[in-house]
Amino acid sequence: YTTSSCGLCGKASLDAVRTTTHWPINDTPPLHIDPDLLTSLPDRLRAAQRVFDRTGGLHAAALFTEHGELLDIREDVGRHNAVDKLIGRALQNANLPLTRVILLVSGRASFELAQKAVMAGIPVLAAVSAPSSLAVDLATETGLTLVGFLRGPSMNVYAGEHRLTLEATTATQG
Repeated sequence: YTTSSCGLCGKASLDAVRTTTHWPINDTPPLHIDPDLLTSLPDRLRAAQRVFDRTGGLHAAALFTEHGELLDIREDVGRHNAVDKLIGRALQNANLPLTRVILLVSGRASFELAQKAVMAGIPVLAAVSAPSSLAVDLATETGLTLVGFLRGPSMNVYAGEHRLTLEATTATQG
């Protein structure tokens, strides 16, 4: 069960908003995502934002395949609503769980957005801005790969780094 609100309204404690998914992320075949692919996605998201071009005031959320193909994009005044539109469309099309996709959001990654990703079976949540500490905690608990400050050639990986194909480097002394 999930709602289109932020998920915290009317709740007395954080334990009251934690939910259990039918599709645990760690139970799915692992994704291996190239960090260079991730760094290319914000520009692709921005290029696909049609309403933002006219208004300059909307959030966007998009689903990309593990190979970088844009599957769907939604815009809304509310960050939560943009994500709800994506997941709702996937539900309507019987595409849940979304086990082989990356969710990219144009703002910050809140606990609520991380929880929505987990509930939909999405293994990777990337944001162009900061995650909240609660989002990091939830990502760590559930196995969600959480990336923040995805800007230009850099990013911060807060949880689930095992899904990124990082080349091992060796230090040499000279």
